[in-house]
Amino acid sequence: MLKNIEKKKLFISGKWQESSEYYELKSPYSDEVIAIVPLTSASEVEEALDSAERGAQVIKNMTSLERSEILEKVSRLFQERSEEAAIILAKECAKPLKAARAEIARTIETYKFAAEEAKRIHGETIPMDAAKNGKGRFAYTIREPLGIIAAITPFNFPFNLVAHKLGPAIAAGNSVVLKPASQTPLSALLTAEIFEKAGLPADVLNVVIGKGSVIGDQLLKDQRIKMITFTGSLEVGLGVKEKAGLKKVTLELGSNSAVIVDSTDDLDFVAARCVEGAYGFAGQVCISVQRIYVKDELYTQFLNKFIEKTKQLVIGDPMSEDTDFSAMIHQSEAKRVESWLHEATESGAVITYGGKRNNAVLQPTIVTAGSAELSINCKEAFAPIVNITPYKTFDEAIEFVNDANYGLQAGIYTTSVQKAFDAANRMEVGGVMINDIPTYRVDQMPYGGVKNSGTGREGIKYSVEEMTELKLVTFKL
Repeated sequence: MLKNIEKKKLFISGKWQESSEYYELKSPYSDEVIAIVPLTSASEVEEALDSAERGAQVIKNMTSLERSEILEKVSRLFQERSEEAAIILAKECAKPLKAARAEIARTIETYKFAAEEAKRIHGETIPMDAAKNGKGRFAYTIREPLGIIAAITPFNFPFNLVAHKLGPAIAAGNSVVLKPASQTPLSALLTAEIFEKAGLPADVLNVVIGKGSVIGDQLLKDQRIKMITFTGSLEVGLGVKEKAGLKKVTLELGSNSAVIVDSTDDLDFVAARCVEGAYGFAGQVCISVQRIYVKDELYTQFLNKFIEKTKQLVIGDPMSEDTDFSAMIHQSEAKRVESWLHEATESGAVITYGGKRNNAVLQPTIVTAGSAELSINCKEAFAPIVNITPYKTFDEAIEFVNDANYGLQAGIYTTSVQKAFDAANRMEVGGVMINDIPTYRVDQMPYGGVKNSGTGREGIKYSVEEMTELKLVTFKL
């Protein structure tokens, strides 16, 4: 059977090469083998680092126009191969085709933003004579690339979150060693192929595949790496921070995002939008709606509408055009969340809808009467679970939102401008979405959180700032 399954190669030093060890990549939905994927050895990681060291010098000396043109070509090539890329997503991470195509559209746009930003990297002049001893001096700043960036990416948006690291890194003149999630290597390898065809110099991008506990540690400890950009779990992120030393670090670590439903002219629309935010890609989104706080007089009506909209979701094969909702990334993840639901019901919470598991498919689940201390509330579920809770006063709703160890994004639906500004000022998060769900994101906006949601910001312009060093130059005239 395996004879008909493609055997992939590593991309190191601008070459596609065999490895000494491989593993079977299986579909999260069907558990069928979809590819034979190489594992990168310690010596091959070393080879990738040697290559990236050479590449850093090459890309640093390229003009901003040259880097921009490569990124433009990448965007165009993704457009040409968009359906192929969407099918890869459906196979390797069980993302329904409708959602997969939406991710590829964003990926195309993200590389386009990066191409444009490559031409806008600049410093500023400093008014030295504002200081008493600054008279007769002229100063300006410039932004210089860091060198080699290690990009460690998750499974949930394996094309677009890679784009959020590769795009700004290359726009700024850095080389990259990319380590994708073990479940989603095919998207990273297609990305490398597209960059190769777009004319990226041979040593600028290297792809290493394997366990983060092995490859990640090797990257973290190597002094040639100047920055780690990581998207993933809090536990792993804390380890990255501890081991990185003086390397620059950007961490995007997820959340248990909340939305307040205070007042609205269209409760049907709000309920439908919240369902979309809670169950998109089976809830495996860093800004998935996990907690909904509804004004008590709207609570019953909202809950009924939310259940009605949830029942309309089509659950099935991610390769089907009709599917809205499919498997979680691993059966073990579905089992983890299932155990959290048992904990919740034993503590008095009510599973109002869903809650049943079939292998890696966990039904879209609505929990009510759950206390704030439950795992499904206070931890990041990263699963198709939403907690819906009534509140009495607006102050209480804000307190509910802020009673969390995370703070990535939050949303509020309100017809009151005063409450909108009040929420924006008081919510302890990195981004506040007024009259929308916290799951909203476009790729040029600053994106990142506070508390355990991480450090630094993504969004092409903001990532470029993270991925460059500011240098000051002064002249005594």
